[in-house]
Amino acid sequence: MSYNVGIIGTGYVGLVTGTCFAATGNNVFCIDIIPEKVEKLKQGISPIYEPGLETLLQRNIREERLHFSTELSNAVENCKIIFLCLPTPPNEDGSADLQHVLRVAGEIANIIKDKNLTEKKIIVNKSTVPVGTTSKIRDIIKEIIPDKDFAVCSNPEFLREGFALEDAMKPERIVIGTDDKDAENILRDLYIPFVRSGNPIFVFDEKSAEVIKYAANSFLAVKISFMNDISAYCEAVGADIDKVRLGIGSDSRIGKRFLFAGIGYGGSCFPKDVRALIHSSNLENISLDIVKAAQTVNEKQISRFINRIFKRFNSDIKNLKFALWGLSFKPDTDDVREAPAFKIIDKLIEGGAEIHCYDPEAMTNTELIYGSKISYAKNMYHCLADSDALIIATEWTVFRNPDFGKIKNLMKHHIIFDGRNLFSLDEMQELQFEYYSIGRKDVK
Repeated sequence: MSYNVGIIGTGYVGLVTGTCFAATGNNVFCIDIIPEKVEKLKQGISPIYEPGLETLLQRNIREERLHFSTELSNAVENCKIIFLCLPTPPNEDGSADLQHVLRVAGEIANIIKDKNLTEKKIIVNKSTVPVGTTSKIRDIIKEIIPDKDFAVCSNPEFLREGFALEDAMKPERIVIGTDDKDAENILRDLYIPFVRSGNPIFVFDEKSAEVIKYAANSFLAVKISFMNDISAYCEAVGADIDKVRLGIGSDSRIGKRFLFAGIGYGGSCFPKDVRALIHSSNLENISLDIVKAAQTVNEKQISRFINRIFKRFNSDIKNLKFALWGLSFKPDTDDVREAPAFKIIDKLIEGGAEIHCYDPEAMTNTELIYGSKISYAKNMYHCLADSDALIIATEWTVFRNPDFGKIKNLMKHHIIFDGRNLFSLDEMQELQFEYYSIGRKDVK
């Protein structure tokens, strides 16, 4: 059956989740506190870049299954199921900032109280939160409406930016944390259209569900950092990290994914979630040494790459012009949060260099941060004119097969620092580029 579903927060998770629930026939009320954002969403304009999202958004608005408002009461009064899809940014100590989640929980309870709503509400936390948050939400609501029947559940998301629609519509698994049978049955029913191919819906206790999200992201961060650590060893002994990747990735116990060496992970999830898990474990006097090592290696990897750039120019980059391809933390998104490219930009600016950059989607978000400190090119070749070197920070598909003749004609010096190993060493040798990549020998 279809449900009235409330989505509180139209960030990345909320907007994708709400749109996909609407696409399976539910009536969805999305709430956000930013009026300008809500007005654009009503017009079918997505505030984020995600392949296919805007088309699906517009279709469900047109078919009147997807509604946007700044009024929280619209969702609370109309919906039995209410998802919290709110930001939990890191505090200075690495802990997750829960103020938005806990505040909204209280506001929902007050609306139920003031409107004397009698229907049992199922509040589902989809925000990434530390263990015990579901219980905190429940306590806040219970204090305000002790005589009302409600349920609070955990339902972590596993969306990959750039593949979010695919992950939402065809999830590998659904994880629900609850011991409320009524809530379990309703959430199973809500998610059934997404798992008709047989992928599992797991129902666990809420604490286990909360840990799963952090554990999954931290494990993937460990895989990435392991390969980046090995890449430094490969460079030292003359091995090739790409060949090592193929050799170990064919082992089914290891798997092929998340084994690509590069300049480190970024984005809104891995850095934040790793720090939050470490902070939570410290509170319990548990030392997650492997997770801590992943964080250390990730920070070291981007510094190692930047140091190679400085070393090539004898630590003097003042007035040199660098072309930079890629600003988003990964391809197929405009998300620049914790982007490795920004750490490169910061160091180059500090050294007095001139930076001309290009990214297919992340230019606007970058300009909001750097303004006129760097230059923004109209295409990937435009930024190369008279450049001393090209730096590749994001593996957008458009960068994989460029016109190398055009590149050579535009650049002052034919030097490439490739943080994503896009090009073959033999090709770079044949084309007479000076080429530095990750975990492979240099071409000079």
